[in-house]
Amino acid sequence: MKAAFIGLGVMGFPMARHLAAGCEVTVYNRSSARAEAWISAHGGAMAETPAAAAAGADIVLCCVGNDDDVRQVLLGEHGALDAMQAGAVLVDHTTASAELARELEAAAAQRQVGFLDAPVSGGQAGAENGQLTIMVGGDAEVFAQALPTLEHYARCVKLLGPAGSGQLAKMVNQICIAGVVQGLAEGLDFAERAGLDAAAVVEVIAQGAAQSWQMENRYRTMLAGEYEHGFAVDWMRKDLALVMAEGERFGMPLELTRMVDGFYADVQNMGGGRWDTSSLLARLKSE
Repeated sequence: MKAAFIGLGVMGFPMARHLAAGCEVTVYNRSSARAEAWISAHGGAMAETPAAAAAGADIVLCCVGNDDDVRQVLLGEHGALDAMQAGAVLVDHTTASAELARELEAAAAQRQVGFLDAPVSGGQAGAENGQLTIMVGGDAEVFAQALPTLEHYARCVKLLGPAGSGQLAKMVNQICIAGVVQGLAEGLDFAERAGLDAAAVVEVIAQGAAQSWQMENRYRTMLAGEYEHGFAVDWMRKDLALVMAEGERFGMPLELTRMVDGFYADVQNMGGGRWDTSSLLARLKSE
């Protein structure tokens, strides 16, 4: 299997590493130094353009920043899609808009290329450990063709409907995370202000109905005021903007999501744009 991986950021770098265990991988990154570091560590080949990476590949995978970035590397000058061969599959792991997913599916179909929108959840740790959750939109036959490749770095891969469904599911994921993290931040702040041993409280309530991934994996660093890790507030706000735009289309107010997005804006104003999303507690402590 010949694979191309476009975008070697915090997520893409380890995802491509897992892919190299079973595929012949060519990588492309807009910063060539990052691609050179990947090649030095994992072998394979690097390309000077997305098109060069995609030429001759059976599957092309992309994980970049936003809609504009995706359009640039896939549809722009020297974009990957124009170089792809008929029968190949294009997979976009970027968290982007559902509208873009449908646009890409249509563009891929004109070239007899399969397309899947496949945003991921699990953060940097999930990518490093090959334990991501992948939410997929697209055709069932294309999904079956791509599934063995995606399983190199995922613990759960599920087809949820036609193109755009993966992106919509990721929006559901971000809505739920926003509410849970804010609740956890308020709970920890309450415990400390009440004079309780917050860590001991969490050890108890994590055994009951309050338990969550965020509680298990973030409460210690939150209590220590450590936020230089994980999924950045800047990226969360980008995702929540997609959520709220889609919510407007459905006529949904999304009150909690909008409120927490405003809290993340406060964190950005504190200089925490690159902090982990659990930094909502830092906002409460600053009040």
